[in-house]
Amino acid sequence: MNQTVSAPSIWERFKKSDFLYYFLNDKVAMFSFAVFLTFVVVSLLAPVIAPTNPYDLTSLDIMDSEIPPSWMPDGDSRFWLGTDDQGRDIFSTMLYGSRLSLTIGFLAVALQLFLGIIIGLSSGYFGGRIDSFLMRFADVQLSFSTMMVAIIVSAIFKASFGSEFYSEYAVVMLVVIIGIAEWPQYARTIRASVLAEKKKEYVEAARVMGFKSPRIMFRHILPNCLSPILVISTVQVANAIMSEAALSFLGLGLPVDQPSLGSLISIGFNYIFSGSWWITAFPGVVLVLLVLVINLLGDWLRDVFNPKLYKG
Repeated sequence: MNQTVSAPSIWERFKKSDFLYYFLNDKVAMFSFAVFLTFVVVSLLAPVIAPTNPYDLTSLDIMDSEIPPSWMPDGDSRFWLGTDDQGRDIFSTMLYGSRLSLTIGFLAVALQLFLGIIIGLSSGYFGGRIDSFLMRFADVQLSFSTMMVAIIVSAIFKASFGSEFYSEYAVVMLVVIIGIAEWPQYARTIRASVLAEKKKEYVEAARVMGFKSPRIMFRHILPNCLSPILVISTVQVANAIMSEAALSFLGLGLPVDQPSLGSLISIGFNYIFSGSWWITAFPGVVLVLLVLVINLLGDWLRDVFNPKLYKG
């Protein structure tokens, strides 16, 4: 009597995969992932964890401004990490600010990914004049720094729609600005992968079967380009968070009533010489740690997906 053997589930295949094996044997990767996951969970639970809501202007008391951390002289037990110039609890503001920074980072990378996949796939698959035009356009954009593109685009938005409109839709604007500024990184990498993949037999077989170009591009070629996309996405999230922080520091980011990590650092920088170092120091440490663990995860992913680099 024949017994049919069921195929292993996705979870069973994942438990036996080399990816999980390498992860569980790499202490740096495990630590980085644990710290990053902590950041994400804490940020999502900010309304529950935070002692106060820094976005609720009615709850603020200007008399509580620039109070040092609770363990210092003149500190207040209500404010563990002190307060900023508007009397907002630094700890609460960092929780809400981290959520905003992560949200902008992930959404900006999603936009970069969308643009980069479409442009990179089209450029690599069709080649010829389409490839030349799209890649020259990407080269022109890459000749400018990300911050220069972001500053120009944000300045145009402010001049065209006014400061009030920009402040109201600041998160959307930052996502669009950072997404537009960074898509060439994806497009060039995906194009290189497509040029290698489209010469393989499975692509020729799909053409012989009469499949149309969009189906071949998205159903057959794209899944085989996911490894470099995953590595770039990890690094680009860190870059997007840093770009948002830099724009907020320059006054082109989020408004004062919606502080992110970058705007907190900017606010505190004006008071750091007066002795209120905690307004900048604590958000700065959180920003550096967040970007560091994301970059460490990106480096680990790059090594794992490239066996020639991975040393175990």
